[in-house]
Amino acid sequence: MKLTKMSLVAALLVGSSAFAIDNVKVDGDAKLFYSTTSSKLKKDNSAGQAALGLGLSADLTQNVSAGAHLTALTTLGLQGQLVNNVWEGTNGVSDSWWFDQAWLATTVGKTTAKIGRMELDTPLVFTEKWSIAENTFEAAVLLNQDLPNTTIVAAYVGGSNGQYKLATATPGGVGINNVVQGMNTNGTTNFNQFYFGAYAVAVVNNSWKPLVAQAWYFQATHVTNAYWLQGDVDASSLGVKGLSVGLQITGIDKITGVTTKSSSAFALKAGYEMKDTFTASLAYSSVDKDAGAGFNLAGTGQSKLYTEAWWNYGYVTKADTTAINLTVTVPQKAAMGIADVGFYYTMADQSQNAGDNDLNEVAVTLDRSFGPLDVTVAGIFGKKDKSDTDIKMVQAYLTYNF
Repeated sequence: MKLTKMSLVAALLVGSSAFAIDNVKVDGDAKLFYSTTSSKLKKDNSAGQAALGLGLSADLTQNVSAGAHLTALTTLGLQGQLVNNVWEGTNGVSDSWWFDQAWLATTVGKTTAKIGRMELDTPLVFTEKWSIAENTFEAAVLLNQDLPNTTIVAAYVGGSNGQYKLATATPGGVGINNVVQGMNTNGTTNFNQFYFGAYAVAVVNNSWKPLVAQAWYFQATHVTNAYWLQGDVDASSLGVKGLSVGLQITGIDKITGVTTKSSSAFALKAGYEMKDTFTASLAYSSVDKDAGAGFNLAGTGQSKLYTEAWWNYGYVTKADTTAINLTVTVPQKAAMGIADVGFYYTMADQSQNAGDNDLNEVAVTLDRSFGPLDVTVAGIFGKKDKSDTDIKMVQAYLTYNF
């Protein structure tokens, strides 16, 4: 695991760090995703969708920049022919498009401010990358780096196109992973109020060079208070080349009327990298018995806990659950030049008192680029014990970057 200084905070303000005058950038991608759980490729067990993304960023003045990104979705007529499901929440027939980003940013000294519709990357509120379309937020973010090796973050989130309810985090919808990223079932976009407004403050420090330490506090007004502490150490500079370790501690208070229910979770991770050969990590997490913790406050199942599964999200953060995750990746050069290879194993073990909602998941991925074309093939296998469901899924992702 490689650690990039302040990498998490840098991702908060994508596109707002360079202010060369007349610096206009246009980019985008075209995607085609397919997934099936049937060896006979039956449409009722398959999903398919295409997306087009177009982005534009430019400097308005010396210290002020702006950006916008448009996403369009279509089934290309596959619905009812080859597939009956989609990744995102169109009605499967109508096409849809929306601006998922539209922001202004400015830097004065060592302080950067950004406001508008944007991607976020914080431990408990973040833009997810697994789907064909990405959830974004209507927010204001302020970063300051006047203190040496320290970034102070303050943010307000007022809206989101992710699927959630005001008082609780509840996945749901038409998408293949049971998540809707911003579309109503009639194909129109849907940015809603994020709880009753949410706030975040954080300090990220790298004064001791092997360690990146983070402390975050979140408040979703009248509903939730949460914290996230994380430390990641790159032990290479300590004489143990290739070794890294990490610790996450998180807690949450859920407020329902006059009742407050508290919960917490922690996760440990050890990783090892042999350059140009392989990278491996082993992680363990535990959630206390009172309630779930460590999940995404935006309301979907995905978590930033080290143990999160490759595809079946939401298990490792359940109440009274312990989980392990083993991840091994091999670069294309070391894999006989075929492709980058990934192996991911996740086991979530929940007590019977909490519902016995267990998971065993194995995912194997092959990734390769052909110039601007990125190709990923994934096989996902395992078992969901509570429903006694076998997991057998094959997916293909094609992304053309321009």
